[in-house]
Amino acid sequence: MPIKSYLAHPQEGKKEDLLKAISTLKGCEVLPAENKEVLVLVTETETELEDTILKEKIEAINSLKLLALVSGFHTPIK
Repeated sequence: MPIKSYLAHPQEGKKEDLLKAISTLKGCEVLPAENKEVLVLVTETETELEDTILKEKIEAINSLKLLALVSGFHTPIK
């Protein structure tokens, strides 16, 4: 089960738009920073394929400027 955390940097003035767009995606939990124009994003998927598809969906959001992977690990399903 891939679990990854990212810093999601919005386009200028688009933090709320990015927050709303990511919040609609299954497998995502997003938290806005209170003092910076950045979002903390945690994703959790069942398979590597689902993880790849989810990342592609996130990267396709117009209000996203940069997505930086902070940490990632894969826990095999028992």
